[in-house]
Amino acid sequence: MSHETATVDVTRPSSVSASGPGLHSGEAVADLPDATSSTWGRLADYVELTKPRIAVMATVTVVVGYLLGSRGQWFAGPLPQALVGILLVAASSSALNQWIERFRDRLMPRTADRPLPAGRLSPAEVLAFGLITGLGGVLCLAVTVNLLTAGLAAGTLLLYVAVYTPLKTRTGLCTTIGAIPGALPPVLGYTAASGTLDVAAVALFAVLFLWQFPHFLAIAWLYREQYGRAGMKMVPLGGERADVVGLMGFVYAIALIPVSLWPSRIGLAGDVYFVVALGLGLAYAAAALRFARFGSTATARQLVYSSLLYLPVLLGTLVWNHVALLQ
Repeated sequence: MSHETATVDVTRPSSVSASGPGLHSGEAVADLPDATSSTWGRLADYVELTKPRIAVMATVTVVVGYLLGSRGQWFAGPLPQALVGILLVAASSSALNQWIERFRDRLMPRTADRPLPAGRLSPAEVLAFGLITGLGGVLCLAVTVNLLTAGLAAGTLLLYVAVYTPLKTRTGLCTTIGAIPGALPPVLGYTAASGTLDVAAVALFAVLFLWQFPHFLAIAWLYREQYGRAGMKMVPLGGERADVVGLMGFVYAIALIPVSLWPSRIGLAGDVYFVVALGLGLAYAAAALRFARFGSTATARQLVYSSLLYLPVLLGTLVWNHVALLQ
């Protein structure tokens, strides 16, 4: 999955101190935010801190991996516990990432209204939240699911926070590193159900890994000026040119086609999935090629939308065809 997301806009009342110079005798205290609105505002900030759009997508891919890893044994088993643990780790990754990048986030309009740069949450609060959710998520997986899934989740967290995030200001290769934790949620779901890492888990990882590149390259080009202002090297060398970025996305999209057909060759799915995956792959590559050819904001956004359509249709077809084969 992709390791970036759009900024979420949330409107909140500004707080006013009762002892401050702006409040004089006779003024209406009713203008001050009440405790309930303040509490809901802080809850909304913590939700925003977790990057809920990415969390939702991660949840979907975890369930897909779990269903495929169950091998036809349709038991709820540790799925709820796995989801709780994995989502806690994902929340930790997002929070610690924003804690590290809080100063750079102030420099980009797309991130300036996040809770930390906007001053609605303190760095100490966010750091504590990130550490507690990360440790809690890994422990939850270790105790209620299995040690393999817990270890992979811990590795995902460390790779995202300790490697990918610092590299964003040093090299465009950070995108490749970031794609690794972005591709692991379905693998975590798979190991939660099966307790093993096998070729099917590798195939799921490979599909998610390659899918991210056209998606993120288009996003990086769209926000290239903001990333540059914040000192982030998210766009690879030559990334200021749409034809270069589009061509790279096209190469990755072409590479994704045979990889996306892999599940049908190892018994995870059948011919229906094969045909759908082939059609989706060709359409995804065509969107990348249009971006490379025309280099416009419109074609870059079309590539992003194409990627967001590609993944749920592909995974939905994979699960449906997998279940059909088992019946």
